[in-house]
Amino acid sequence: MATATATSTSTANNAASALFESLNGKKETKSSDSVEFAQNRFLTLLTTQLKNQDPLNPMDNAQMTSQLAQISTVDGIERLNSTLSKLIDGQSENQTLQAAALVGHGVLVAGSELKLSNAYSLGGYELAEPADRVAVEVKDANGLVVRTLRYEAQPAGVQMFTWDGKTEGGEQAVDGDYTISVSATRGNDKVTADRLTLGFVDSVSRTSRGLEISAGPLGKFGMNDIKQIL
Repeated sequence: MATATATSTSTANNAASALFESLNGKKETKSSDSVEFAQNRFLTLLTTQLKNQDPLNPMDNAQMTSQLAQISTVDGIERLNSTLSKLIDGQSENQTLQAAALVGHGVLVAGSELKLSNAYSLGGYELAEPADRVAVEVKDANGLVVRTLRYEAQPAGVQMFTWDGKTEGGEQAVDGDYTISVSATRGNDKVTADRLTLGFVDSVSRTSRGLEISAGPLGKFGMNDIKQIL
């Protein structure tokens, strides 16, 4: 009788072990339904073990506690995954709403374009580190420098500048499209300076790469490409 009981308990233990391997993804992929089904199977197996255990050699409390802990861990992980999935979906919706609010706003993105309109233009640059001197050259369609804007003691990061359309000779340049080049130094060392151009957001779309904005003729940019919002 004791031998039969021990065999039954051993069989139940083996089934429980196989069940845990299944829950941990070693033999099959689990879903919320399969996890619930597996939990019911586990409780049935555990009840069978307790009913058929040898009174003279009862089931080890540590072993039973370990099995209960394992099934609780699996259940906790499943609930955590479900909660994280909901949080991610909510965050995605929130990002979409925030991106939609950018429509109509000006943004600084990577680019060399500078548009002069009504004797006013706005551009920018991004410094990798502080610079003692920064020079922004404004060039016409032929690549000729019409004005050099100079700045001193500029901090690292994104900086904006304006140009009133005046040339080096003090004349008013015609409205239209220009380009810029930026150079920066700190002592005798060059500082990395990236050119930024002003664009206006006209639409936002969700793509396989994530959220993207359309800045008219400048093209499309990811949210991480936006250096500053005006």
